[in-house]
Amino acid sequence: MRTLLMALGAAVAMVLATGGQASAQEGYSLGPGDVIRVTVFGEPDLSGEFEVGAGGGVSLPLIGEAALGGMTIPAAEVFIESRLADGYIQNPDVAIDVLNYRPFFIIGEVNNQGVFPYVADLNVLKAVAIAGGFTYRADKDDIVVKSGGIGDEIPVDLDSTVSPGDVIIVEERWF
Repeated sequence: MRTLLMALGAAVAMVLATGGQASAQEGYSLGPGDVIRVTVFGEPDLSGEFEVGAGGGVSLPLIGEAALGGMTIPAAEVFIESRLADGYIQNPDVAIDVLNYRPFFIIGEVNNQGVFPYVADLNVLKAVAIAGGFTYRADKDDIVVKSGGIGDEIPVDLDSTVSPGDVIIVEERWF
């Protein structure tokens, strides 16, 4: 527990030292379908590529099932370091990279509804283009997103950012 608190304190100090600016990956929460690379420096047998399971778990060498779903990347690194430090490795140093993000979904008045691989810097307009464009019945001013596929439908415009796991719904226009 003490190791975890010390690591969390170090992470907070790092964010404060950088003025609170973090990379896009640092603010990203891991979820089912993400493929990550876990690197344990100096321990190649503990490093590798892993997929976050449906329940948010990742099966890692030595520590077993780790519930990383919902954690940011820095929090997941601290979590794994604390588990490895608890009787396995002295002063572990862990880095996590997202190799493949979970897909996004688009339904409604687009030519090809479905599941599509997430790409960097995705916005609603690009997502619609990936889905084959609008149908002639599409209401381009009535588009909503369910963030992560859960929760409320939030009205968005064509320039709004799309995150992995989002569900985009393009409504039908009524004359």
